Amino acid sequence: MELFYVLLVLLVATRILGEVAVRLRQPALVGELLAGVLIGVVVMRFSGTFPVLAGLADNEVFVALTDLGIFFLMLLGGLELRPKELTETSGQAFVVAAAAMILPLAMGAGVAWFFLPDSDHRVAQTLFVGTALAITAVPVAIRVLMDLDLLQSKLGRVVVSAAVFDDVLSLVLLAVLTGVLETGGAPGPGALGLLLGKVAVFFAVTGVAGLYVVPALGSFVKRHVRVDEFELSFLLIVAFAYAVLAEALAMHFIVGAFVAGLFFSRSTVDEEVFHQVEGKLEGISSGFLAPLFFASIGLHLDLSALGAIPGFVALLVAVAFLSKLVGAAVPARLAGFSTRESSAIGLAMSARGAVELVIAGIALRAGLFEQPDPPPPTVEHLFSAIVIVAMVTTLAVPVALRWLLDADAEGGGSGG
Repeated sequence: MELFYVLLVLLVATRILGEVAVRLRQPALVGELLAGVLIGVVVMRFSGTFPVLAGLADNEVFVALTDLGIFFLMLLGGLELRPKELTETSGQAFVVAAAAMILPLAMGAGVAWFFLPDSDHRVAQTLFVGTALAITAVPVAIRVLMDLDLLQSKLGRVVVSAAVFDDVLSLVLLAVLTGVLETGGAPGPGALGLLLGKVAVFFAVTGVAGLYVVPALGSFVKRHVRVDEFELSFLLIVAFAYAVLAEALAMHFIVGAFVAGLFFSRSTVDEEVFHQVEGKLEGISSGFLAPLFFASIGLHLDLSALGAIPGFVALLVAVAFLSKLVGAAVPARLAGFSTRESSAIGLAMSARGAVELVIAGIALRAGLFEQPDPPPPTVEHLFSAIVIVAMVTTLAVPVALRWLLDADAEGGGSGG
């Protein structure tokens, strides 16, 4: 009963505000995020009136539903792209991803080192800020590009490829951060080598399976299976298997979902069935699970840092945008994109969203914001500051991209 009540409230709020956003020429996810923010603010103010909604962001059932939202969004994003198309832009994308991670990492760590007090946790706190600012939220980038009908453009392919590279590189950063939090020192070359080896094994196994096993099984299903909707079930089985493999090899399940969609092509099943499966996935994702996921990001909003350390928060937001924009736009410009297209790539790489919140949660559970004792305001409210950065970047990116690309269209430029 409580679950249905929660779903009712969230779907009504996200669908209404998503519609308002679209009518204001903004991507629907802007409204979905704001729905989560508004629900979070109301529940915080009237927690006694809405006890079921209080603490919803940490409810295990709700978190599982939002994980499904990410899963289906990434699967759909992979389904709408082709491995050959991503391969054509992979060189450019890797350079963009590397620069768009190194610069925010360095700038974020630099700001943190300057402002945070000296303590036994200062190195870990500095690394945490740098890592949080270096991350790009792949699901957010994919949804923004879908809403703007840019996912299959060259610009969109570079952004998605770079975001996936960024996600893999972030595993290394997260491994280092986790090692520092647990042991006080960075993991050695052996631990990092093992992690990179697992990444290589994942892409080798999924690549071989995607090129040979999945098409063969798809052909068998097409010829011999008569159960209704089995093609959709087949895709989900492959995607869940890839997700399980990703997690077994210390990667995030979203990478498995994306790669599964990437290798499920029109030749795996026939053209008509492919579009039917794609339509059903889009309905499940855009009509149900994705709005829940984006609302959940809004529910995490904690504004305490704005009252305690507003200058530090403003600086972190500015560094988050500037470092990603410059880090991604400059190599994109050198690769031949126009100035406006390069800026769009930099903006699209700037959204953080749920991934940043996951990292913040890891640091919170490790007690990173409790030292020195008592913690000064910059440390005490560091978690809140990073959540605000995640929210502001995720909200601002689709709005800024819409404005930038609309201006490009009015000026006669190309969209990629």
